[in-house]
Amino acid sequence: MTEEPQAQAASERRPPEAGGPAHARIAALIRRRVADGVYAPGSKLPPEKQFCTEFGVSAMTLRKALATLAHQGLVHAEKGRGTYIRSMALTDTVFRLRQLGNDWLNDAVEIRLLAASTAKAGPEVAKMLAVAPGDRVVYLRRLILKDEVPGMYHVEYLVSDVRQPIVESQLQLTSLQGVLDPARGRGFPYGHVKLRAACLDDEAARVLQAAPGSPALCLEHVFENSDRRPMSWGWFLMRGDLFQLTGRLGPD
Repeated sequence: MTEEPQAQAASERRPPEAGGPAHARIAALIRRRVADGVYAPGSKLPPEKQFCTEFGVSAMTLRKALATLAHQGLVHAEKGRGTYIRSMALTDTVFRLRQLGNDWLNDAVEIRLLAASTAKAGPEVAKMLAVAPGDRVVYLRRLILKDEVPGMYHVEYLVSDVRQPIVESQLQLTSLQGVLDPARGRGFPYGHVKLRAACLDDEAARVLQAAPGSPALCLEHVFENSDRRPMSWGWFLMRGDLFQLTGRLGPD
């Protein structure tokens, strides 16, 4: 009965040679010990020499492991004092925007094209798409529903360029994957997004069947082509009662 824990401890000490570099495996082991409460937040890690002996690695390999943990925000080093486990703070929370669409990325979700036309670029559109005021752009509006419940209102302006098949591909979208999921849709290679709180104006409230002024999440996007030229500017308005972001604190 006493041999199994000893064998397990020996296995844990043995630096694995498969499944990635030794420093990555050591970092994963220390991270697991933190998650299991072996090393508490605020506590000091054992000396480097002790770790080197335990894992059978050089000081350089161990320091690479500790550097990995520091980069992940799990530990911090104090010169002349050692390495300590960081206490997690709310600022360490990680949110992934994919969460907003996880329940909406399936073929049962319906996209309704509400408007598709050309228009003259106003000052703001011209600035965002790097075109001249008055240039023709494509204007699209979409409503995204799930089980007949309207959840997202999407407004988008596209650069009008007959040499680019962008508009055609955008008009042919039939599922949400084509709008939000790059693995399934025909998207753009570059871009940036901004998430902010918003209140629904009269038009958005009418489309989303909500009261004017209702809370919403606004996901604004600018998509660029391979030359980093802006090709699309728009925003998703998401009903605040249907969408949320959640995150976890602490090591996985």
